[in-house]
Amino acid sequence: MNKSESIKELATALNKAQAEMSGAKKSAKNPYFKSKYANLEEVINCLKEPFADNGLSFMQFPLSEEGRAGVTTLIMHNSGEWISQDLLLKCAKNDPQGMGSAITYARRYGLQAAAGLPSEDDDGNAATATPKAKAGPKKDQIAQCLRGIKDAPDQAQLNKIVEWAVKKDIAKDIEQAIVAREQELEG
Repeated sequence: MNKSESIKELATALNKAQAEMSGAKKSAKNPYFKSKYANLEEVINCLKEPFADNGLSFMQFPLSEEGRAGVTTLIMHNSGEWISQDLLLKCAKNDPQGMGSAITYARRYGLQAAAGLPSEDDDGNAATATPKAKAGPKKDQIAQCLRGIKDAPDQAQLNKIVEWAVKKDIAKDIEQAIVAREQELEG
């Protein structure tokens, strides 16, 4: 973090602004993870008025470096005090769209973190979760295994399968594969 020599007035104003802020609402949909999240517009709307009422403002500047893109988030107080922090993310694709996506994501999370804005957002699954391929078999691999099953497993076998699936964080994949297999058998 970078900051002005003193941040006493900024800290006081930010404390007051945070007391006025509501949590960012999950109004946007992430079809990939079938979840909702608070988008950048919602984050800005939540802090715009509390910031203005307490002499605070913010700016964000795009950054890029070696296949990563992001922003510098700068929070300023009308006293001249300021704090800033960079957030760079690896681009999913090395093209303008990939960089734009990383910058937008970094703007949202950089601003939320710097402002202390509460949110129930959890669309960061891709950034924090181990890819499914490393966690366990993929859905089509599970479906392939299920095709070889002719007799239903007994309860002890089912319990072991469920325990394993939960441990590997692939229970949803198995459920989808079982439904697909049942449809295949019915059709």
